[in-house]
Amino acid sequence: MALETVCRPSGRKSSKMQAFRIWDVNQKTFYLRNNQLVAGYLQGPNVNLEEKIDVVPIEPHALFLGIHGGKMCLSCVKSGDETRLQLEAVNITDLSENRKQDKRFTFIRSDSGPTTSFESAACPGWFLCTAMEADQPVSLTNMPDEGVMVTKFYFQEDE
Repeated sequence: MALETVCRPSGRKSSKMQAFRIWDVNQKTFYLRNNQLVAGYLQGPNVNLEEKIDVVPIEPHALFLGIHGGKMCLSCVKSGDETRLQLEAVNITDLSENRKQDKRFTFIRSDSGPTTSFESAACPGWFLCTAMEADQPVSLTNMPDEGVMVTKFYFQEDE
């Protein structure tokens, strides 16, 4: 018994990474193009390009989001007046909710009926979004109700 206690990493919650499918309410799925996450309509052999979203829950509604087996993570970065979504080469399981520098990787999940929206914890009021047109970059918007960008997603655990 004592051996088990000694072997456990102290103070670190073991959060299990889970894979999810994500698509916006207009049926656009996420895929990578030139190392940029974009949303579009994938058909035929291209359906294999769909990126699954890797999730590590850190609180009931807060989570880290990544792709490629959690090796690249979504983050909200502010520089000057610009707030943008970035893909960073960080291992999702190395992130910690207690480290200030990891806050940019945290998103707040809000469910409304069958759809989900994701708000940046580091940049309150900024939501994950897709453009109305296909094959445009996944980004962030601070005007979720304007109807210019899509901020509602279907988010389903991958089987």
